[in-house]
Amino acid sequence: MDDYMKEVIKLADLSQNKPLNEIVFEGLRNAIIKGIIPVGERINESIYAERMNISRTPVREALRRIQEEGLVEYVPHYGVVVKKVTIDDAIEIYQIRKALDILATQNAMRIMTEEQFDEMEALLKKTDEADARGDYKEVVELSRQFNDMIYAYCKMPRLDVIVKKLRQYLMRFRDISLTENDRRRKALDEHWLLYKNMRSKNYDAVALITDEHLSYSEQFILQEMRKLEETEANKEEKDQLNGHKK
Repeated sequence: MDDYMKEVIKLADLSQNKPLNEIVFEGLRNAIIKGIIPVGERINESIYAERMNISRTPVREALRRIQEEGLVEYVPHYGVVVKKVTIDDAIEIYQIRKALDILATQNAMRIMTEEQFDEMEALLKKTDEADARGDYKEVVELSRQFNDMIYAYCKMPRLDVIVKKLRQYLMRFRDISLTENDRRRKALDEHWLLYKNMRSKNYDAVALITDEHLSYSEQFILQEMRKLEETEANKEEKDQLNGHKK
């Protein structure tokens, strides 16, 4: 626990100008989503409260809210443990994302100004420049900004909140897809194609491009999740064999 508890405390920064309950909730939630607290790990509210130097109440409330999102579960006679994001979870998330991203993108293109389209074009050029010099960390960040820009310009704040939560579930896998050359270049080309069709108000094309863009991302992430499951299964099998030998 000492290995990751410092990171948890850093995420739940108590110096923030927010209610304590919200700070603890966001900190624990982010620590779980980012994989800082390992899958299957028990979260003992007494220990966490002591290490964070707070009462047990905000930790208990945070775990209740996190459990409602399906990120942790209560195991009788054991306690609250971190759940694994499954392949079925990822498929469901992408089904929802496709519908909501199409809605957001079509609404954004309907109301965006020429200046806002110019800003989007400038962002894409900047992303291409980062890609050309091999700054893949910057590519990931600018690609995230492109997605955020669409949601900012669609002027649907409630939709934005929903989608940001959905994105976070797959945070550990999402950025990996942009570190591979073929997938990264394809993703950037898709962003350009989406921008051009948004600007020309081609609603059908925007829906198709958005769906295909997310489908490629989904395929890659599911592939990464299957690899991870296979690695974990092999490790478990080796551990069992070593246990029998002893």
